[in-house]
Amino acid sequence: MELLSLWLCLGFHFLTVEWRITSGIVTAASQGGCKLVNGVADCQGQNLASVPTNLPPYFQKLILDANPLRTLWNHSLQHYPLLGILSLHNCQLELIASGAFQEQAHLLSLALPDNSLSENYKETAAALHRLQGLQRLDLSGNSLTEDMAALMLQKLSSLESVSLAKNVIMRLDDSIFEGLGHLRELDLQRNYIFEIEGGAFDGLTELRHLNLAYNNLPCIVDFGLRHLQLLNVSYNTLEWFLASGGDSVFELETLDLSHNQLLFFPLLPQFNKLRTLLLRDNNMGFYRDLYNTSSPQEMVAQFLLVDGNVTNITTVNLWEELASSDLSDLHFLDMSQNQFQYLPEDFLKKMPYLSHLNLNQNCLVTLQIQEHQPLETLIELDLSQNQLSELHLAPGLPSCLRNLQSFNLSSNQLLSVPTGLFAGASNITTIDMSHNQISLCPRSSGLDQGGLPSCVDFRNVPSLKRLSLEGCGLQELQDCTFQGTSITHLDLSGNWGVLNGSITPLQKIASTLQVLSLRNVGLRSSFMESDFSGFENLRNLDLSGNSLTSFPRFKGKLVLQTLDLRRNSLTALPQGAMSEQLMRSLRTVYLSQNPYDCCGVEGWETLQHLHTIADLAMVTCNLSSKVIHLAHLPSSVPQDCKWERVDIGLLYLVLILPSCLTLLVACTLIFLTFRKPLLQVIKNRCHWSSIY
Repeated sequence: MELLSLWLCLGFHFLTVEWRITSGIVTAASQGGCKLVNGVADCQGQNLASVPTNLPPYFQKLILDANPLRTLWNHSLQHYPLLGILSLHNCQLELIASGAFQEQAHLLSLALPDNSLSENYKETAAALHRLQGLQRLDLSGNSLTEDMAALMLQKLSSLESVSLAKNVIMRLDDSIFEGLGHLRELDLQRNYIFEIEGGAFDGLTELRHLNLAYNNLPCIVDFGLRHLQLLNVSYNTLEWFLASGGDSVFELETLDLSHNQLLFFPLLPQFNKLRTLLLRDNNMGFYRDLYNTSSPQEMVAQFLLVDGNVTNITTVNLWEELASSDLSDLHFLDMSQNQFQYLPEDFLKKMPYLSHLNLNQNCLVTLQIQEHQPLETLIELDLSQNQLSELHLAPGLPSCLRNLQSFNLSSNQLLSVPTGLFAGASNITTIDMSHNQISLCPRSSGLDQGGLPSCVDFRNVPSLKRLSLEGCGLQELQDCTFQGTSITHLDLSGNWGVLNGSITPLQKIASTLQVLSLRNVGLRSSFMESDFSGFENLRNLDLSGNSLTSFPRFKGKLVLQTLDLRRNSLTALPQGAMSEQLMRSLRTVYLSQNPYDCCGVEGWETLQHLHTIADLAMVTCNLSSKVIHLAHLPSSVPQDCKWERVDIGLLYLVLILPSCLTLLVACTLIFLTFRKPLLQVIKNRCHWSSIY
């Protein structure tokens, strides 16, 4: 019993001490303007001119970003010997004293981006050299040259990640990264690098990620970083990418060569593990079918490589496209925004696991899918913005796209697609065929004059969810056009008269539709007499660019959240159409660019207070040939409208009648006053005889 009492006393004592320590920590943090949470001291943006000294000494992470420190003195961090992570982003640092980190033996990560460390780079370098255990160093945005960077990185053999982005480095030689044998990530983006000497990366045997984006590299020849897994050379001026030959196996998995000036498909390592290849926005094309050669010697290019006093000549057969490139592991290929006019015969055969293929914005005229070009693994295929007029599908291959989920054929010159193309795509969810002059099945004449199918059939594709048919010149839809589908997003915009005043063709998918775009299809107010009660899941409805003169009517249970009525012929805001249930569900309404009458907007205040009108500042109305913004509608307008509503003919009658009566009375009095003299004058002049 006595022992139990002793344990209770000791426990109470330790709890009290711990509470006092914790209270002390909170107080210190509040005094210094820092937030102390789970071993992290966050002091960013506190306008500190020096490192605070009243923080607990055992914190392992200190964030001092966005403070005007300017200088890190020798004593600035001496109170925090256990620091493992230090962030000094945008602190206007110009100098780090040589002994600033002499107490930080446990520092693993140091972030110094967006400062001015080039001002006193030698003393800063001496300070960094004390961090023998440092693993991550960020020196981006410090106006460092290659010589400054080389000096700062000396003796830091423990580094695993270095960022030198946003500096003024122009060339890389074999000394800048000397001794960094453990480096795994190197970021050199947004510099001015135009030359990389041979051997610059030879000592980086552990390097896995290299970022050279946004530089001025004109070419990469004899690429030999076998252990590299990710290489980003986007946004340079590359015209050639040539990997070194030989039987070496490259570990490269991701290669980004987008936004360059490549003329040919890159010559990749013969053995690699490439899964993602990005070639967007170059000048590439395949030329073998266009190049008329009389001898094999005319089909090669020779590269003269000068490295010091050593000169090498590399001969490359440019026209045997992809002959030596290993693409067997490729999953993602982006070749958009190039000049490809065709695909080589064995192009897709070399990629048995390809799942994403992007070929948009090229010059493709035809596309042939043959038996030896299996596409069973494709999930996404983008052929938009080409010049495709024909798709050819080899007989017996209707199910070659059975795993395809997204198919983009928009902005081409297609009139139809092979029969059964979409029926065989049993997993397809998204189809975009907008801006093609197609016709939808069924139609009155299913065959054209040549006896070939002349319509596109979307019926009985149960997986289809999103369908875009904008600007296809579609004729009036039939009742069963979308039969057997469960479309949730449908865009019929830009097809004038496609519904012809009836929503019957949409009844088959009314229960599944969530987003419906009927922009610029020639709708009139008679169309809106149709019952939308079956569209119980409709959340977004676009009716802009039509000729509606009255607000659409909605019945039944509503979940509509967005309604667009811009560019119609509405003259008045709805009174009964905006029912309570509709107002409860609506979150966004667009009402601008309609010729509203200022005298027909009585319900404006109610709508304005609901905060649902997204284009409130652009809604105007007309009053006596003047345009007034509804948001600034004067209070005197209702009084003016009362006068405008009065019958003008009756108003004129009321104004003229008193004047006419007054004139009549005056004439009568004059006539009675001068009646006798007037008769005598007439008698004398006419010589009438009368008896008095």
